[in-house]
Amino acid sequence: MKENLTELYSLYLNHPEICTDTRKIIPGSIFFALKGDNFNANKLAANALEKGCAYAVIDEAEYKTENNSILVDNVLQTLQQLAAYHRKQLTIPVIGITGTNGKTTTKELISKVLGKKFKLCSTRGNFNNHVGVPLTLLSIGTEVEIAVVEMGANHPGEIGELCKISMPDFGIITNIGKSHLEGFGNIEGVINTKKELYNTLRNMNGKVFVNRDNSLLMNLSNGMERITYGIFPDSDCTGEIIGSDPFLKIKWFCKSYGKHIDISTNLVGVFNFENVLAAVCIGDFFGVDPEDIKDALESYIPSNNRSQIIKTKKNTLIMDAYNANPTSMDVSLRSFAQISCERKFAIIGDMLELGIDSLNEHKKILELLESTGFEKILLVGKIFTSLKNFHKFPVFTDVLEAANHINEIKPEGYNIFIKGSRGIKLEKLLEYL
Repeated sequence: MKENLTELYSLYLNHPEICTDTRKIIPGSIFFALKGDNFNANKLAANALEKGCAYAVIDEAEYKTENNSILVDNVLQTLQQLAAYHRKQLTIPVIGITGTNGKTTTKELISKVLGKKFKLCSTRGNFNNHVGVPLTLLSIGTEVEIAVVEMGANHPGEIGELCKISMPDFGIITNIGKSHLEGFGNIEGVINTKKELYNTLRNMNGKVFVNRDNSLLMNLSNGMERITYGIFPDSDCTGEIIGSDPFLKIKWFCKSYGKHIDISTNLVGVFNFENVLAAVCIGDFFGVDPEDIKDALESYIPSNNRSQIIKTKKNTLIMDAYNANPTSMDVSLRSFAQISCERKFAIIGDMLELGIDSLNEHKKILELLESTGFEKILLVGKIFTSLKNFHKFPVFTDVLEAANHINEIKPEGYNIFIKGSRGIKLEKLLEYL
């Protein structure tokens, strides 16, 4: 395979664009015919070549054409091996990011800051899995000076596997909490998988950026070369919250300036403090001008239903409906409760993939909701519906039922917080609010 990989890498250098979707073909690219539970892209390889791909990598001989088809044992493994091979040729810093909550927002903030000084490549969106990480690495061209690679996981060992491909020099774990418990088994499974980033960097003598306020992360990174950030005075990068109503404002003590710098963000929620300060810390470490750090963070506008404020003709929405787990749900609801606005309305969807802990974790959220004093609360999902004897809130099995109800009551003049797992699709309620 090594000789074949070397040959494939030579082709990649001449055709550095990678495609995996025939609907988004780039002329002159290399098409990788990936398989999924419901698709087999080998069947589309000839079509990809017709649309302009220079080569198609396949793993089923029956789809091999006379020209420009490359038959391998396994397309996904070949993609990953090619990405790892490319990574070994790079001499730029690579920063790996993982964590239970906030990793995509933190990645976006870090990229915004580092982009002020460097030509940067970072993970697009949250494409952070066994396919996304290789594609990110293979998008790093010769002009790139620094890379930021986000890594996600929902099963044991996945971060370790992604680290083998990306081989980061620096790393950051945003936090570790209750998420994907169905796949991990328990919180220990989550911890063991996330800390694989630290394990990789420990073996490679890499550096880690660690939240000084997080005792778990401090313990896991003990003995490593680390740069810390937090509210503690002994942190390498210190900051504090000076406002959050509704947008987060922080004060950062800039050691190079010898003074405090105020940063007014467009992010909602005190939980974003650690994400913002992580970006400050990493930007400062890599020598980004303090004023550029401030400008980058103040100009960042959240999108894709992540702590996104949307003003409609009738209401003000805080859309945080991209995903949810017990940890993020708890801190988000508490943050919404602290915002000083009237007529609060919470629309909360099920938290998925929690396994045997699911009912208990949903009951805890119900208890929290009962204590908030929100004017209106609406629940969506089969799990909350199964617990209707444990609460008094209106509950609907799916987003369609909820939409019909909202269309009937026609809420107006509310500040509405919306959060749930991606599978609940709460973003579909936007047109009714």
